[in-house]
Amino acid sequence: MDKNEREHLFAVKRGEIYRYVIDDVEKSLIADALAHSSGNQILAAKILGINRNTIRSKIRKLGIKPNQFKL
Repeated sequence: MDKNEREHLFAVKRGEIYRYVIDDVEKSLIADALAHSSGNQILAAKILGINRNTIRSKIRKLGIKPNQFKL
């Protein structure tokens, strides 16, 4: 975690740090799975062991653009 990320964590209101960290980790995991699957959401969901509807919901919520991972 770099200095800017640490500063942002301290700027987050009390009680929101957990949600911020979880969202950040989920975004990273989903992005990695999409990169590994060349943007295939169903395959990425299988890699992560989650339902395809769950990954699609998280992609929308976290603002991930799955098309950027397509070859």
